[in-house]
Amino acid sequence: MFMFSRRLAAAPVDFAAEPGLRRFIPRAAPTSREEHARLLQIAAARRLRAAERATAQRPEDAEYWKAVAPAALAKAISLRGQGRLCPLPC
Repeated sequence: MFMFSRRLAAAPVDFAAEPGLRRFIPRAAPTSREEHARLLQIAAARRLRAAERATAQRPEDAEYWKAVAPAALAKAISLRGQGRLCPLPC
């Protein structure tokens, strides 16, 4: 029977140093303000994409992106309506 007198210690993992592990870095849940800003950014990007498609003579794509932009705005409005954000200054 073999007996080991040494204990093996696990080395700390450096997520930033290992490229394959970067996607497993624990992230904090987004705050309500961050989520609201992200939704507004998505809506703005969709509107810009609609304008780009319209100038590129692709009307069906432009209509699609113009139609889906209000969905992100509706989500942002409902998030603000839940009362988790402070009111906007007048």
